[in-house]
Amino acid sequence: MRQDTDFDLVIVGAGMVGAALALSLQGRGLRIALVDAAKGPPVVAADPGSAVNDFSPRVSALTLQSQKLLQALGVWSCLEPFACAYEHMRVWDALGTEHITFNAGDVPSQSLGFIIENHRVIAALHNRLAAAEHIRVYWQSPLHALQREEHEGEHVYLLQCGEHASLRAKLVVGADGALSRVRQLAQLPTREWDYEHVAIVCTVKTGAAHQATAWQRFDESGPLAFLPLADGRGGERLCSIVWSQKTEVAERLLALDDEAFARELALAIEGRLGAVEQVSPRQSFPLRQRHAKRYVQDQVVLVGDAAHSIHPLAGQGVNLGLKDISVLSTQIINAQDQQLPVWQAQFLARYQRERQADNLLMMGAMEFFKRLFEQPDPFVRLLRNSGMGWLNRQRPLKNMLARQAMGL
Repeated sequence: MRQDTDFDLVIVGAGMVGAALALSLQGRGLRIALVDAAKGPPVVAADPGSAVNDFSPRVSALTLQSQKLLQALGVWSCLEPFACAYEHMRVWDALGTEHITFNAGDVPSQSLGFIIENHRVIAALHNRLAAAEHIRVYWQSPLHALQREEHEGEHVYLLQCGEHASLRAKLVVGADGALSRVRQLAQLPTREWDYEHVAIVCTVKTGAAHQATAWQRFDESGPLAFLPLADGRGGERLCSIVWSQKTEVAERLLALDDEAFARELALAIEGRLGAVEQVSPRQSFPLRQRHAKRYVQDQVVLVGDAAHSIHPLAGQGVNLGLKDISVLSTQIINAQDQQLPVWQAQFLARYQRERQADNLLMMGAMEFFKRLFEQPDPFVRLLRNSGMGWLNRQRPLKNMLARQAMGL
């Protein structure tokens, strides 16, 4: 007899990727559980922010492909008022004279993507999940143990979550982030290395309008991005910053008071947006490249940062995770349509084959750009500056690259 703790699918990690996967499989007759160590879903303000302290420093740059997925899941309409559509992207080398500018109108598209706070997306997904049948969410339930066993003539996984929850699952999905407990307990090996960089994130108010533009400056010590935010007052002067710096430099910047940090920040962006007038409390996190050698083992699957984490310089992390769950949900549905178990090995292998190739390609590209812009060799500097100028003049090629990055 099936018990309340027996599930077809248990997703460990109820963040953006895990919640989106559960929502993408609703209505398919599957019993699904989401488990997470957090106390509950994020609580968000009803109105768009209008001051630096109104925003979470953790934001995502969603591609149009990710926006379409959220639209299909029925959550985009309530996210749109909080998302800033950026129409331009300007990238330049701190030690060069050239730049690359991407424009939505050249693609053509109304925007290149959207900047939105992570916790708003998670909250919207959980609001939608609350009304979904056959999906149960276990909060305050960190995963302690994962054991494969035989139950009623078939192999299942027994998960010990929190103090009391003991769940059985025919398929376990690890969507629990870069330090994935699922990946550790399933003993899935990774390739990884430390960038010896720290990312500083916060919200700032600038003297000049951001012009619906994502600004990115590359320096040999690390990239700096100013990402436009939706201002509740319509002033276009609020931005989320992501500043990657060597550990010792980041420690110095984090120790500065707000006024001194704002001056350093305005200098680093070369005054493109005027003075930095206000700064929210700063957060930081170490940067590490990590990729699972396998995404699938028996009836365990990894998605999102549990499978791969990359440098944030192109803002592709969450978009890769959403592409993971799009492919995985398609393969699970394909198995159902053929009246086969959702954990059928051939379908999980198709997911791994498709997503590993795409993720490795993106990770390789990000690693190339990071290493290219940190090279102090004068000849390399000349080549990258000349190459940037050449690419900016090749409009068809530049627009093709933009469309690929947008997921079109």
